Amino acid sequence: MFRTEKEIFERIKKSDMAAFEILFRKYYSYLSNYAFKIVENIDTAEEIIQDLFVGLWEKREELVIETSVKSYLFKSAYNRCLLFLRHKSVTNRYEQYVKAGEELSEPDVSEELNMKELNDIIDRTLDELPETRRTIFRMSRFEGLKYHEIAKKLSLSVKTIESNMGKALKLFRKNIKTYLETT
Repeated sequence: MFRTEKEIFERIKKSDMAAFEILFRKYYSYLSNYAFKIVENIDTAEEIIQDLFVGLWEKREELVIETSVKSYLFKSAYNRCLLFLRHKSVTNRYEQYVKAGEELSEPDVSEELNMKELNDIIDRTLDELPETRRTIFRMSRFEGLKYHEIAKKLSLSVKTIESNMGKALKLFRKNIKTYLETT
């Protein structure tokens, strides 16, 4: 039916459920075992891999896989396992904090207002940016891509990415400084 994984993935991008099922059946158990070695819980490992495949299907049309499909899946599984472990670590620390009997203070209303105002400033600043600069900023800060990765995806030079990021950050600093001076 399909000769290569790239062909399978290209069919998945075109919403071919049969191709998706082939990929799922081929890698699900391998990825679950791999995730189990990292998170040390089979139910959690399987849930992580199921989420990986759900995410793959949901973002199938926009995904670009530059390595092999196998490498992409294992790297994605690894990253998702690390995110789970980080979250688990934070949860454990919080539970220890509560068990130690320390009383949690109520959130400060003014602190919540300040966070809302800062989030509003961030949103407004993003809206002020030209579309390309906004895209570059989002890819760098929200998606965690490196400048050379952004340059490759957008077919721009790394210098162009650096320049746009510098200008975006300058606007953010200006708007936040203005906010801080008025509060």
